[in-house]
Amino acid sequence: MGKGKLEKFADMATYPNVIECPFSVAQQGPFPMKGHWRDQFFHNDHPIVLELGCGKGEYTVGLAKLFPEVNFIGVDIKGARMWTGATQALHERMDNVGFLRTHIEIIDHFFAPDEVQEIWLTFSDPQMKNPRKRLTSTFFMERYRRFLTDGGLVHLKTDSNFLYTYTSYMVERNRLPVQMDTADLYHTDLLDPLTKTILSIQTYYEQMWIERGLNIKYLRFQLPQEGVLEEPDVEIPIDDYRSYKRRSRSGVDKRK
Repeated sequence: MGKGKLEKFADMATYPNVIECPFSVAQQGPFPMKGHWRDQFFHNDHPIVLELGCGKGEYTVGLAKLFPEVNFIGVDIKGARMWTGATQALHERMDNVGFLRTHIEIIDHFFAPDEVQEIWLTFSDPQMKNPRKRLTSTFFMERYRRFLTDGGLVHLKTDSNFLYTYTSYMVERNRLPVQMDTADLYHTDLLDPLTKTILSIQTYYEQMWIERGLNIKYLRFQLPQEGVLEEPDVEIPIDDYRSYKRRSRSGVDKRK
């Protein structure tokens, strides 16, 4: 029998590769490791890459295996899911993997300016009703700017046509430099071998969506620190399916 949530939370409280800091803790004062992740947590000077909304941490661990000279941090508030990746990384003694259990809305509370080089957004909830909750919205981009290096990379990998389309409009509206853009990741010949290897990491839920015949979209762009970011003023057709454990769609056909 698998472990229940309470057992997983008890495990996580003892894991040296996990930091738990929800709103209630974050409100108590400055985060002591802010600006010191390399020297105090990873004990090296390697680049730092975040996966926001990491779920079970499969992508965080997968990337860390591919790039042992890069530090990876998976961020999510759902500790019972995170337990899977954190446990695997611990058992395999992966010293370039860490996990931060917190709300992404306060992600800038934990990292200092220029402390992070890249951000991965893998199968984020498209949040079709509320733009401010979308992890690719300008609301979040402004927060990422506070700790991402100038021109740092943002990767979006998604099954949601709505989120992909919205993000494409946001990138175009703000003239953010695009490095790669495909609406059908696994049926394109434009990938170099290294990129193909990176993007072939598949989470449990991604495999489910592929089996359902959904195209996987991928967008990689740079986020400069200068300039005023503006939201795209367009209506986008909402997804015509229900992803895993997401609420059923409403009768509305389009959202901004």
